[in-house]
Amino acid sequence: MGSPSDEKKMIRETLLGTSNPRGGFQTLPFIIANEAFERMASIGLLPNMILYLTREYGMETARGINILFIWSAVTNFMPLIGAFLADSYVGRFHMISFGSIASLLGMFLLWFTTNFPPARFPHCDELSKNCISPTTAQLLLLYSSFGFMSFGAGGIRSSSLAFGADQLQSRGGNPNSEGILRSYFGWYYGAVSISAIIALTCIVYIQDRLGWQVGFGVPCMLMLLSAALFFLASPFYVKLKANKSLLTGFAQVIVASYRNRHIELSSQATNENYHYKKGAEFVKPTETLRFLNRACIIRNPQQDLSPDGRASEDPWSICTIDQVEELKSLIKVIPLWSSGIMLCVTLGQSSIAVLEASTMDRHITPTFQIPAGSFSFFMIFTLTIWITLYDRIIIPLASKIVGKPTFLSSKQRMGTGLILSSASIASLAIIETIRRKKAIKEGFSDNPHGVVKMSAMWLLAYHILSGLAEAFNIVGQIEFYYSELPKSMSSVASSLAGAGMSAASLVSSFILNIVDDSTKRGGKESWVSSNINRGHYDWYFSVLVGLSLLNFVYFLSCCKAYGPLKEKGLRCALRSRGLQ
Repeated sequence: MGSPSDEKKMIRETLLGTSNPRGGFQTLPFIIANEAFERMASIGLLPNMILYLTREYGMETARGINILFIWSAVTNFMPLIGAFLADSYVGRFHMISFGSIASLLGMFLLWFTTNFPPARFPHCDELSKNCISPTTAQLLLLYSSFGFMSFGAGGIRSSSLAFGADQLQSRGGNPNSEGILRSYFGWYYGAVSISAIIALTCIVYIQDRLGWQVGFGVPCMLMLLSAALFFLASPFYVKLKANKSLLTGFAQVIVASYRNRHIELSSQATNENYHYKKGAEFVKPTETLRFLNRACIIRNPQQDLSPDGRASEDPWSICTIDQVEELKSLIKVIPLWSSGIMLCVTLGQSSIAVLEASTMDRHITPTFQIPAGSFSFFMIFTLTIWITLYDRIIIPLASKIVGKPTFLSSKQRMGTGLILSSASIASLAIIETIRRKKAIKEGFSDNPHGVVKMSAMWLLAYHILSGLAEAFNIVGQIEFYYSELPKSMSSVASSLAGAGMSAASLVSSFILNIVDDSTKRGGKESWVSSNINRGHYDWYFSVLVGLSLLNFVYFLSCCKAYGPLKEKGLRCALRSRGLQ
């Protein structure tokens, strides 16, 4: 181990060296800017989108929220597809290139809906009885814009972080130095966080004050800048070729175990009966999920293996023990992963919170009011502040007081986050109960846009508690995946949280549809009515509170079934912000 000065010198030489004209520090600003501007543009479109759908397209609130749930699900799932394609077929450079173009096209189409008369739907209030429904072509244009933006996000977010790491590996020194990657990760995550804050404040404010044409035009220009900066540095990138994907390995294990399903398993088998790489961690598969062990059984060493120990047959017929154990470890964490879906459901109610905020007094001075869509800023701000305090102040101070390393386990953090998410949605139910009563008392029963005499600052309780819930649970999840899954599965570990958010959006849509269909039967007013003052969103939130508490019981059962954690002392709080 060298001294700190030697490490700094090595990092500097690796980042600034000029012996290789490709890669290195010179390319990182362009990669980071591409991701940062894409995040800024896409996040800036989300908060007010429910207002655009209901007020400009005349959609019912439930339908608009469902569309946003599905859009969110696709957007969060696409990085998994993008990562698979980048690793297996096209490479990271081409995947980011595709994502940049797709995102730009999607944002241009969305901006197009506000400018081109045949594409723009005439302004129509969702409660009007004389609204003309949008044409199929108009809806197709709107949905196409959402689709292209989802594909674009999948292309960029799946490969941007790893593509930057590829550039550092082209330089001298130790390409895997923790110090070099830490420096890169710090700039990367910092840029992404700042982008989200700017999006939720400046861009949302522009939409609120200058209208949709300018408000959607700004993200379009930001995405154009994002793509231009990325392609500008194209001659200087290190463009590694696609390699075998871990997901392909999982598929091979499943297929091989099925093909070998007739092989009898014996608990007395030795390492000579199984295929493993030299120097591998496992020389014999574990007894958990034993049926998968058939995938790595050597039936005939002379036929199944080449002289150098590699599989001579089709890899879809025989796999290594490491491949089998990797799939087992993934299956084992799935129950605990699923317990985080309900938390993401509660965090995903921000669109309804925007509707609430739009009917409340948002002034902080006589001349300035916070845009309804900007309240999500307080969630991200709380998240960022807590992560910083926890890792930089609370943990070191607690460890100093106790006299040994002291911190919450990943399970404890996940459980704490679930409790906080239940509290956050409960606060939203209470606030909505009070707001609705005031709206009816002030004569706004038939005017869902009327502003009641109640400060929107009450909604900070929901956003702050949601930020804390995410800081505990989502960060705890990522720490859990990184410590429990093999090192070779780091890409999967970084993607599981995003997959949970995707699943949560579909679950949210399902719950909303059930509540809407069951409560409007017999001509009754739906709980999630387009008229927020006649509906009962407070009761809808109460249903989510009940489901959240049941989910916490499920989480405790999963923790007991999983057993003790691996104690590796892995700290992933700073890293996790870029992996969500």
